[in-house]
Amino acid sequence: MARKSLIRKFLDTVAWTLVVTLLMILAVIVLFRFVNPPTSSFMLGYQLAAPRQALHQEWVDLEDISPWMPLAVVASEDQRFPHHWGVDFNAIRKALAEYKAGQGLRGASTITQQTAKNLFLWNGRSFVRKALEAGLALGLDLLWSKRRILEVYLNIAEFGPGVYGVGAASRLYFGVPASRLSPVQAARLAAVLPNPKVLSAVDPSPYVWDRVVWIQGQMSQLSGLNYLRGLLQ
Repeated sequence: MARKSLIRKFLDTVAWTLVVTLLMILAVIVLFRFVNPPTSSFMLGYQLAAPRQALHQEWVDLEDISPWMPLAVVASEDQRFPHHWGVDFNAIRKALAEYKAGQGLRGASTITQQTAKNLFLWNGRSFVRKALEAGLALGLDLLWSKRRILEVYLNIAEFGPGVYGVGAASRLYFGVPASRLSPVQAARLAAVLPNPKVLSAVDPSPYVWDRVVWIQGQMSQLSGLNYLRGLLQ
């Protein structure tokens, strides 16, 4: 009986811990709907890994960001962003099928998932992290507007080693505020998002230039600025 009692107390403790953790996460998500996040898990990770290296980040409200920038990241990273609920289940099924076929586990992450990962989690491709990422993304999509998701993403995404957010990236790489980014400059920033520690927006490789051309083509095919007009107003 004593053993069963101890097991029950342990399970009760675990259950309550999970409930409290979930409530705290929900509270933080609701808070960040209205309050700009002061940092992110990725920024904290960078500062811990390279404490002597400068970190560049400048918050810019979405209305002060060139409309070409959100269009470029949607065209590059998540063209179904206006339509899914934070997780693109079709893309996940395809990625899992490719993994089972021995092709390796690819991301299949939406912009909402990337926002959740950058804000709360760590880098990596484990199933545990992907499951947490998907759960957080569903919460973000439920509790935030699409506009808010784009705004936070553009302000915490990594565009180079120690460079976070489009505000810092536009000034460091092009010498202009985020509001003055051209379509080509926006595409150059979006082109490095898959691997910002290796790819460069300021000195693009042929691969990056190929991505820039492709992204610009996708921006045109998505009907240009009209594609996101309803989300950005």
